[in-house]
Amino acid sequence: MVDTNHQGEEEADDSGLYSGWAELTHECLLNILTRLTFEDRWRGAMLVCKSWLQASMDSSLHSVFDLESTFHSRPSESVRWWTPQFERKVDNMLRSVVNWSDGGLTQIRVRHCSDRSLSLVAQRCPNLEVLSIKSCPNVTDESMVNLASGCPKLRELDISYCYEISHESLVMLGRKCTKIVTLKRNLMNWLDPSQHIGIVPTDYLNACPQDGDSEVAAIGHFMPQLLHLELRFSKLSAKGLALVSEGCKNLEYLDLSGCVNVTSRDIANAASNLTKLKNIKKPNFYIPRSVFHTERYGHWRLYDERFQTDAFRI
Repeated sequence: MVDTNHQGEEEADDSGLYSGWAELTHECLLNILTRLTFEDRWRGAMLVCKSWLQASMDSSLHSVFDLESTFHSRPSESVRWWTPQFERKVDNMLRSVVNWSDGGLTQIRVRHCSDRSLSLVAQRCPNLEVLSIKSCPNVTDESMVNLASGCPKLRELDISYCYEISHESLVMLGRKCTKIVTLKRNLMNWLDPSQHIGIVPTDYLNACPQDGDSEVAAIGHFMPQLLHLELRFSKLSAKGLALVSEGCKNLEYLDLSGCVNVTSRDIANAASNLTKLKNIKKPNFYIPRSVFHTERYGHWRLYDERFQTDAFRI
């Protein structure tokens, strides 16, 4: 992971070995820095000398802040990502980039930030078009509502695994950010939580949103322009799916993987409204009976039709 402990000016040195590098013009430095990745600039170039540090903070280098590939390539470090210390480091990094961008930041892809940094994004990034903040346990409706007002150009939003964000944020985002065409609101695999145990705090796993219908109702009513929608492991029902299909008729891509409360019949009914749909991912996987509560579903023989659908291959 990127060294988020970078202290900038305290670590820069203009003397000795780097004196030749310091004599490069600002334009030459920018030409060099544009060829480097964000991580290379942060961990290397910014430490060469003060002139390189100043060049690395130029607003032209900070229209995009993307750490997703770094997170994706280092899953072995995922345990420490859920600590308060790591969250503070990510927040500090994001806040620095927001300040350096001077309002020019258009894309943010990061994980494990909090309201502390996103509140600044809402204030300072009016040109933001892409926001991906997966797995942020301390991002709440407060910062998302502010962001909806401050970032009206938003067109792509990923709030997957952010369990403190509710349907209220989706309502405000739909009202204020009318250019959103891609929304990703995926939940963790609650059918098989073993893959998260030991990495994600147990209390956070238990905080998984239960009322999927309130969220999709907000999406269907306030985001009719959506083209791409992901709802993996959402607990929406047939009613909720119908609300999406009736409100978002321009959908071209719909991901319902893990949405076990809807059947193939429900999906077929919804798809009949989505005449522009090109790709749909259905919840086709084996589900052990232990997942379901008998008090809800009653005697198995009474529900043969349900459990013979594609969603329930038992």
